[in-house]
Amino acid sequence: MSILYLLYIVITSCLFLIFFPAFWLYTRITGQYAQHIGERLGFLPARAVQGLSSKKRIWIHAVSLGEVKVAASIIKALRPMIPGCSIMLSTTTEHGRRLAQESFGHDIPVFYAPLDFVGSVQKALSMVRPQIIVFLETEIWPAWLLVARQMGIKTALINGRISSRSIDSYLKLRPFFSEVLDNFDVFSMITDKDAIRINAMGADPERIHINGNAKYDLLSSLADRKIEIQMRQTLNIHPSQKVFVAGSIRSGEEIMVVDAYRKILRQFPDTILIIAPRHIQRSSVIASLLEKHGLRYQLRSDINKDTSVRSEQVIIINTFGELFNIYSIGTIVFCGASLVPLGGQNPIEPAVWGRPVCYGPFMEDFLDAKNLLEAEEAGVPVSNSDTLADKVIWFFQHPQEVELYGQRARKAVLAHQGAAEKHADLIKCLLDERLSIYGGE
Repeated sequence: MSILYLLYIVITSCLFLIFFPAFWLYTRITGQYAQHIGERLGFLPARAVQGLSSKKRIWIHAVSLGEVKVAASIIKALRPMIPGCSIMLSTTTEHGRRLAQESFGHDIPVFYAPLDFVGSVQKALSMVRPQIIVFLETEIWPAWLLVARQMGIKTALINGRISSRSIDSYLKLRPFFSEVLDNFDVFSMITDKDAIRINAMGADPERIHINGNAKYDLLSSLADRKIEIQMRQTLNIHPSQKVFVAGSIRSGEEIMVVDAYRKILRQFPDTILIIAPRHIQRSSVIASLLEKHGLRYQLRSDINKDTSVRSEQVIIINTFGELFNIYSIGTIVFCGASLVPLGGQNPIEPAVWGRPVCYGPFMEDFLDAKNLLEAEEAGVPVSNSDTLADKVIWFFQHPQEVELYGQRARKAVLAHQGAAEKHADLIKCLLDERLSIYGGE
């Protein structure tokens, strides 16, 4: 172990020992985080280990909502490939955990991931004894990887991506990350650029594979016409009405979207705006902006109750887990975090519904999806609130182009299915190798 790696383990261990007593006391006093603190420390619930097969245990770590969706598509591909395998799923966020429990029910145990502290990781892995740990997308945890290697557990980075925004930070600590990445047995990356970047960080090129984005596989199956019908009924929106959806909006973009909407209203005064902040606590900021400009609104949480239906032209989405379904009713969609330098959001989600998709110049985290749409003349780049408004107005004026762009967008997504099976096949190969080394099935 290098000095840098040793320092990481020592420093994180010291920080844990110093701050944990105060954190524990905080949970006792406030009640926050108290319910699952044991899981964070590696004390997994009994249901997570009961009924697991003795030789085919796969632990998948999915941080939050996006990664849980990727996990779902990979698990779907894994089931027929590895009959009888036991799969468990860990998350980091509460919202990811909730989605995972809703998605998998009692079929797959779901729990919080242990902290990246040697003691917590050792406890959790000793309880489960998986043959493989699968980390999704950009999860690189040094203590996890070190303990897994020491215990003979195979590890894989699946659906891996390294953004252009983060690569420079990684490269500043290349000697450290080179040793950390040496603990991975395989890297299954989304694009060739992701593969080049992780190789530059120190990953062994012989372990790197390029297999596409597994998120495409799941989304195409989720875009069900019944969802669109139900959502229109819930929000009282007729198919003939023009709907501008602004999804995953970040700080600094709220005013741009509101300004664009005000410009749209001058030519299309009946346009409905559905605006969904990336973090729902920003709902109050959006509400204040709308009030400042004399725009009436309703909160999504107040709609579809016994005493309330949608009656205003602006809806603020202040609920979790609905944005993908809401994209289904948009005439045109804008993906946020892209008019400010925050890397963008996934334009594939509205594209799979057959909707024209606008996005700003900052799409570093989703360049593969952006390039895919633009290669099919299905993406709509904008640069500011004025160009966003102009594009929406143009599409409203040319409904045949709405249909054409939407068809091309959906076709682009459907043409790139199959990544989940490729990722899953690498997991199967690792499992077969692990079983052959440690005594077969």
